[in-house]
Amino acid sequence: MKRYRLHNLDCAHCASDLEQALRRMEGVRSCSVNFGAGTLILDADDPSRVAARVPEIAAGVSVSESAEPLAEKLAHPASLNWLALVGLAAALVILACALWLQAPVPKAIAFGVAYALVGWRVVLRAGRNLVRGRPLDESFLMTVATGGAFAIGEAPEAVGVMLFYRVGELLQEMAVGRARRSIGALLAIRPDYANLREGEEIAQVSPDAVAPGQVVVVRPGERVPLDGRVLSGSSHIDASLLSGEPVPRAVGEGDEVFGGTINQGGLLEIEVLRSASESSAAKILDLVENAAARKAPTERFIARFATYYTPAVVGLTLLVAFVPPLFIPGATLAEWVHRGLVLLVISCPCAFMLSIPLGYFGGIGGASRQGILVKGASYLDALAETDTVVFDKTGTLTRGVFRVQGIAPQSGWSEEEVLALAAHVEVHSSHPIAQSILDAYRAGGGEADLSAVSDYRELPGSGVTATVNGREVLACSHRALHGLDLSHDPCEEGETAVHVVVDGAHAGRIRVGDEVRSDARPAVAALRRLGVRRIGMLTGDVATTAERVARSLGLDFHEAELLPQGKIDALERLIAERDARGARGRIAFVGDGVNDAPVLARADVGIAMGGLGSDAAIEAADVVVTADAVGRVPAAIDVARSTRRIVWQNIIMAMGIKALVLILGAAGMASMWSAVGADVGVAVAAVLNSTRILQHADRIATAGPHEH
Repeated sequence: MKRYRLHNLDCAHCASDLEQALRRMEGVRSCSVNFGAGTLILDADDPSRVAARVPEIAAGVSVSESAEPLAEKLAHPASLNWLALVGLAAALVILACALWLQAPVPKAIAFGVAYALVGWRVVLRAGRNLVRGRPLDESFLMTVATGGAFAIGEAPEAVGVMLFYRVGELLQEMAVGRARRSIGALLAIRPDYANLREGEEIAQVSPDAVAPGQVVVVRPGERVPLDGRVLSGSSHIDASLLSGEPVPRAVGEGDEVFGGTINQGGLLEIEVLRSASESSAAKILDLVENAAARKAPTERFIARFATYYTPAVVGLTLLVAFVPPLFIPGATLAEWVHRGLVLLVISCPCAFMLSIPLGYFGGIGGASRQGILVKGASYLDALAETDTVVFDKTGTLTRGVFRVQGIAPQSGWSEEEVLALAAHVEVHSSHPIAQSILDAYRAGGGEADLSAVSDYRELPGSGVTATVNGREVLACSHRALHGLDLSHDPCEEGETAVHVVVDGAHAGRIRVGDEVRSDARPAVAALRRLGVRRIGMLTGDVATTAERVARSLGLDFHEAELLPQGKIDALERLIAERDARGARGRIAFVGDGVNDAPVLARADVGIAMGGLGSDAAIEAADVVVTADAVGRVPAAIDVARSTRRIVWQNIIMAMGIKALVLILGAAGMASMWSAVGADVGVAVAAVLNSTRILQHADRIATAGPHEH
């Protein structure tokens, strides 16, 4: 796969034609032209040979092999020379109109010069494309329409329409440039330089020149250039552009930091762990820029529609221009040709061809700002159609870390004594539950005294035993306790507990659990508000624990004690149930992206949690939530639905207005002025409407999904 930058690609219809032409070339396996990012992605035997053909296929478009970030590739600004030409042409039009009642020669010269000044590029582009066998593009339609207007004696309208069209083209380029700048600003996370330490010297170099193992210095306010580990210093890191997390994270010696984040506090020395091309920032940029290669069904439909729409309207133009004068008494050829020319002007499909890719790309860019990486427009559509969300439990709905949640002493023992005895007997164990007890003991100011512990033994499947300060202490499970037939207080159903037995008597129990995430309940509630029909959980944990978590979150269903294959089987059953009902909603699975990789790949939409820097997560999932926050899942669905809604607004607006002008033009009630105004105006309005997706994504970040 090879990526190229496309310069001066300002016509969405041309981008679609270019992609189709390249796909047909020999040796090309796949090809994607990303109009929003201005990129070409090729999988071909000889990519350089294919890329070299781009200027021949798309007039005025140039190609370069570049890894520059999207934010630096903006639509080219209008030059002062071009604006001067437009102004001169407008002056000549006014002069020609003033000479209207005088001799025709000065008038014709003024109109001709004005037309040449403002329209020569359009005519030249139309001629080139005609020679290359691509006649039905916007330039050709405008050339034929204005040339026809000259032929029937409507020189003022011909020059005025071309002038209006070129001004509209400028406005359209500005709108596209604004959209690209807005999206590019969201992705401006690639660092510009790195402060490389070489002995006692510090040199400012490109991040690409820094290798893993070298040390870089990051001053306050600077962007961390590469993924690495803090060697010295402490600070707060702003990772909002990567993870969407608004609160800066405290870092110190030994903590890992990611390239693209911003150092807000002290001086940091960082050992580089990954090269620039393998950094988290590079992965995010690569994901977002390559996302358009997976086009949404709506994009593919519009591309196919445009191939038939324009020829159909041109055919209608010929019928309107030449058939009625043959059959309608009193109808003149000039009148009906003029009506046909109006249809030609309005027939260009650029409005919806322009706004749709920008709409989807805006959705992908806006989601990335919130720490949601969508790997293609097709997955945005799938997210928008999601009506069932299935979660993994450990590490997704829960923190995946055991914590002591309570102590229930018995037989006169205190909570502090029970915890101290348990901490001492568990001091040599590496089990996560044992570590949670030791953490709780240290948090209370205690520290296990190794000299007080002797005769330590592990009892497989039961617990551990040791002598602590001369007393025989046993830390065991429910099942082991019941096997000892000791009297004890009733246990709560579904709890995980460590029972402490001292000298053969039950001293109490320590309740341990995997905490439900603080944002899990709000996330489930947000999914309900978004209209998600079913929310469930598939987990490998024991049934009692799964039941407790599912009940506390109000889930619709859950299955427990599942191996990875069991999760796939459970998901297959959900898919079969949906298909049996004839439902169209998609099923999304949310997991941690490593042990859940098989089921992530099988789901209609696989969403990996906490995938920043994780190759497994990025490979397995369709959507990667870089922050460790389950609340991003409803946000992803909300952005996807908003993107689809705005895209369809653009389609309906463009087609509706064009259909209206087509009808009015055929009826003789619309001029070429109104046709070109409708065409350009709709295109500009659709592009500006597409940028609303970015503002919507930002509102979700501050207000929460469906609360703005």
